[in-house]
Order: sequence, then C-alpha cells, then structure tokens
Amino acid sequence: MDSDALRVFQNELICCICMNYFIDPVTIDCGHSSCRPCLCLCSEEGRAPMHCPMCRKISEKPNFNTNVALKKLASLARQTRLQNINNPDNICVLHEETKELFCEADKRLICGPCAESPEHMAHSHSPIGWAAEECRVWKLIKEMDYLWKINQEIQNNLNQETSKFFSLVDYVSLREVIITIQYQKMHLFLDEEEQLHLQALEREAKELFQQLKDSQVRMTQHLEGMKDMYRELWEACHMPDVELLQDVGNVYARTDLAQMQKPQPVNPELTSWCITGVLDMLNNFRVDNALSTEMTPCYISLSEHVRHVIFGDDHLGAPMDLQGVESFAVWGAQAFTSGKHYWEVDVTHSSNWILGVCRDSRTADTSIVFDSDETFFSISSKRSNHYSLSTNSPPLIQYVQRPQGRVGVFLDYDNGSVSFFDVSKGSLIYDFPPSSFSSPLRPFFCFGCT
Repeated sequence: MDSDALRVFQNELICCICMNYFIDPVTIDCGHSSCRPCLCLCSEEGRAPMHCPMCRKISEKPNFNTNVALKKLASLARQTRLQNINNPDNICVLHEETKELFCEADKRLICGPCAESPEHMAHSHSPIGWAAEECRVWKLIKEMDYLWKINQEIQNNLNQETSKFFSLVDYVSLREVIITIQYQKMHLFLDEEEQLHLQALEREAKELFQQLKDSQVRMTQHLEGMKDMYRELWEACHMPDVELLQDVGNVYARTDLAQMQKPQPVNPELTSWCITGVLDMLNNFRVDNALSTEMTPCYISLSEHVRHVIFGDDHLGAPMDLQGVESFAVWGAQAFTSGKHYWEVDVTHSSNWILGVCRDSRTADTSIVFDSDETFFSISSKRSNHYSLSTNSPPLIQYVQRPQGRVGVFLDYDNGSVSFFDVSKGSLIYDFPPSSFSSPLRPFFCFGCT
C-alpha cells in the first residue's frame, strides 16, 4: 500500500470530534462513526434525540453498539504509529538501550536486557503500544462506561429531588389548609395551639426545603465533578503511552474516591404533631367492632397508574405487579347512611395495607377501583425497603411519619367528611375535602402478610 493510500486509510480511523484514532467507536443511523465517549460529551448529556456531529442528522436511538471491526482497526493503527523513542527518559541507564517493554508486575518501562535479567525474568512483559492499548480498551473504557452510568443515575436522582421539592411545596400548602380546617372543628381555646402547630410546620417545612435544596446542590456539584472525571479519563485515553501508563494509577484513585462520595437522595418527612383533645372528641362517636371477623383473600395492585383490589380467585386479567395472594380484606360489620362514626384499626403487623370507607354497593363486586366515586382510603406500601403513605382520589403522597400502631378513621356522613388519625401520636394523617355522600358507606380494611 503506497503512502497516499495508507494516509487515506488511516484518516478513516480518526474520530471527527477528537481528531484522534477511534476509542470505542460506534456507528450512528446515518452511517457516520465517532468515539462513544466523544458522543457522550457533546450530545447534551446523552439524551435523545442525538445529532450526528458530521451531518447533524437526528438519531432516535438512545444507545449504540460498538463497531467491533472499526475498533480493532483503530487499535492496530495506534499500536503501529511511531513512538517518541528519543526521549532521554526512555533510555535504560544500565544497558543504554531504549525501553520498549512494559513490565506488568512492576508497572514500569524496561529494555530488552532488563526483561531477561533475574529481576524481571519471571514477570510478564509486553510492548509499550500493546500494553497501552490494553489499558485503554480493557480498563479506561470500562471505567468511563461505569462513570457515565453513575452520571445518568445522579441526573435522574437530581430530577427526582427537584420534583420532590415542588411536590412538597404544594403538599405543605395543602396540609396547612387541612390543619386549619381540623382546628376550626375544635373549641376556640385551641386557637393558640393551632398557630403554634402551623408555625412548627412552617419551620420544619423550611428545613426540609433547605435539605432538598442542599441535596440538589450536592448532586449538581457531584454531577459536575463526575463529568470532569469522565473528561479526565477521556483525555487520559489520548495521552502518549508512557504518560498514560505512569499516571493511570492516580487516575484510578481519584475515580474511586469520586464514586465513594456519591450523594444520596433525601426522603422528606414532616413531624406528626399532636392535636390536643382530638381523640377524646372522636371517642364520643366510637363504634365498637366496626369491622367483621370474616376475611376474604384478595390481590392488591398499587402501581402508579392502576390501583385496585381483586377479591377471591377471579384474578384473570389482573396487572402483573400484584403483591401476592397473601392479602386479606375485611368489610365493616355495618354500612353508614348518616351521623358521625369513629373506629380504630391495628396496622402494627402489616407494611402494606388499605384502610377507609367505600360505597356499600361495591362490596358485592369482584374488585374495588381506588379512583371510583365515594372511596376514601389511606394506603401504606413498602417497596425496596422504603415505606410510602398515600391517599386516593386523587393519589396523593403524605409527607408525614407512617403510623406504627393503630389508625383511627372518622366518618362524618352528614358533613361529607372522612379523616384519618395516628392514634399513638394523637395526630392528623389526612382529612379529605368535604363532599356530598349519596350512597351507604361501609368500612374497609385490606392488609398483606409481612
């Protein structure tokens, strides 16, 4: 192959972004190829749609497979390029010969006679170009892939923290409203306690907002640090072989340290403050044995978009995320059509439970849909060792401590009100906005074995 043809062939192995031989090359839909790290660094954090750096054509694919043939050719081109052999540091002081080999055991450059000496005879040696290429392909590229995945994970966590912040803002505003309504139901002498409660909520919410803001800052800073580390690895890939092998140990140490310092997400939770006298007032309307002793096997679906309970063995067409058959439903001993009624349920021994009231006509059906009319539930669920407390219609996360003992349910049928209380704390969990009931309402409790 003449020199012109060889030059043209070598140019085909050069990335249009970094202008170096390809490192982990990928081929885009349009047919052009680039280094995967280069694409990641210049494609707006790797989010789709991705533009080809040469023709600007959009590719909808989020990921690309390595072009193995191009990768091998680029690797060969790197290994056959001329090395800087005139560097005095590359001359062995003992034998006055060029250091052309890399000792795997001692991690340093040696000459041919050194390799045959007793000190290195039992060690594994390889040419500098080959050793550097092995370091690039099998070590640095893998580290870069891992760092990029961590970057994406932190970016997702940052987006979640931002979402939590705005969700918590709305939730705190809503909680202020329901707390105010709850205090309005009580005697006027509780006005002072109401104000103290709201002030405590405001202070605690301010601290949680600050924690989320600080978490956002930490994640943003760490994300930038990881990007810098990624770029440093990218730059290391293009170092001369000698510099690469001499500095790679320091690069690994900094990479490991950055990975160990990955920030963790914040789980915001408000303190459940006691409301003086509320349980004494509710006990005036206490219903003994509000729930029947008869239990019905059921399947629970608590996915984000589908929430319902399927009873008995008729579970054909049920969602794939059912939490198992070891769940049971208990209906109320009676349905209510008027008046005020209060009862308590022990949830100590269950992580997943559904508690509240629903329209009595639904009890004969094979399932209950949470977003149906006149269903008012408090829902506890456990996923990946994380507990979540929520309510339905519409689904709403409750940023308060999950009750560990008994939960009280207060139904004020005439005023269209359903409220939930943490009995051990004497605190409010949630108070549904007033509505107008038109059907008999029956207590309902569904729990899963833990």
